[in-house]
Amino acid sequence: MTIRKELLDELLENYEKPEDLLGKGGILKQLTKALLERSLEGEMTHHLGYPKNSVEGNNSGNSRNGRSQKNVRSGHGELTIEVPRDRTGEFEPTIIKKNQRRF
Repeated sequence: MTIRKELLDELLENYEKPEDLLGKGGILKQLTKALLERSLEGEMTHHLGYPKNSVEGNNSGNSRNGRSQKNVRSGHGELTIEVPRDRTGEFEPTIIKKNQRRF
């Protein structure tokens, strides 16, 4: 997969110093968090078998049930991510497994 130069330019638009990229609230940390949360949402969609806000989920027996926060450590420091939940508690994420604290 190749990342488009336009996307990189957009991410680096306000870059002024190394901390903007690698610091506590830097782009790399924000991007890691966003990618993890987006992946978890995709895993939930695959688990349930229908996309978010779809009428297919009405009376299906299982559906999305909010999110819970989870702290994980990565090479970029500690991240607080939002992990989606399902009503039956059967969702087993794979990118960040239950009880996993390091990424």
